[in-house]
Amino acid sequence: AVGKFVNGFFADRFNIRFLMSGGLLVAALLNLILGMHVLFGVFVVLWGINGWVQSLGGPCSAIALNRWFGDKQRGTVYGFWSASHNIGEAFTFIFIAFVVSMTGWQFGFLSAGMLGIIGAVLIFIFLKPFPHDAIDGDVFVNRKEIGKKQLSVLKSGTIWLLALSSAFMYISRYAVNSWGVYYFEIEKGYNIVTASTLVSVSSVCGIVGTVFSGLISDKMFRSNRTIPACLSSLLNLAALALFLFGPRQCEILDIISMILFGISIGILLCFLGGLMAIDIAPKEATGAAVGVIGIASYAAAGLQDVVSGFLIESRKAIIDGNPVYDFSAIRIFWLSAALVSLLFLLIIWGARKKHVSSNIHY
Repeated sequence: AVGKFVNGFFADRFNIRFLMSGGLLVAALLNLILGMHVLFGVFVVLWGINGWVQSLGGPCSAIALNRWFGDKQRGTVYGFWSASHNIGEAFTFIFIAFVVSMTGWQFGFLSAGMLGIIGAVLIFIFLKPFPHDAIDGDVFVNRKEIGKKQLSVLKSGTIWLLALSSAFMYISRYAVNSWGVYYFEIEKGYNIVTASTLVSVSSVCGIVGTVFSGLISDKMFRSNRTIPACLSSLLNLAALALFLFGPRQCEILDIISMILFGISIGILLCFLGGLMAIDIAPKEATGAAVGVIGIASYAAAGLQDVVSGFLIESRKAIIDGNPVYDFSAIRIFWLSAALVSLLFLLIIWGARKKHVSSNIHY
């Protein structure tokens, strides 16, 4: 979370080709080390550095897309790029989980590290910071003005509302990603293979939602993301309710809930995860805008894990020597987060309607 924020401000000022490829290379090397037996304290430090350098990817990518593509194309290409979240998650659930089950946890890290090295090389070769016919002056009017542009991002009430909406969306997103398999196992009685497959459905469907989100908003809503974002947030709320309150071991309904959840989260990852903030931020401060969204989103994701773990453990009872869990509190927490995210989006929608004569897309 902190890396997303700080690195977003750095990325506006430095060569994104070196930042992004270098960050991924360091992350890959760290994964190779984490695949070995290291002391717990060393593991924690390396794990933190791993998160920091990985956070370079989002701001650098957003800056590159914003420089290379205009307003009428930005949503479409940003949607395709945003699919990387779900592709990575689906790949992890399927391939890395298979590697771990066959060869042990160490090879999960080692295989991820080797893939990361390949990715870093590809980025270094192919990522061009600017269009071929552009020079620095075409993109930055004055590099000394970047700080002022970044400050304007920090003062933008709309961007902070987007950050809060994204933060609560991330709570519901990681509730399923982190605890979905566990919930399907304990509360709905599935075995671990079926539970993992059900959760992977949401990640795969998220790719569809993300890829088409920007395209639809560009073509059908004239690059206005607010209405489709609100509709997607409402769909996310409904899907989460079906997941949490649906009948036990009704596989059809659980599959439907994961399909709807994946599509809605995929769309929201594109819109709330950065596109809507980039639309209203100065071009010279794209990284700062993504950084603000990022710190709020991943701080909320981390808080979610702590709160969810506490609520699950505190509601555990031992009956006849077996643990019995009460998920009523966790359901309220996860569903409330999705609702609050929708409410912040509705506030933004209301503000946009008051400024209907403006050319700014909120």
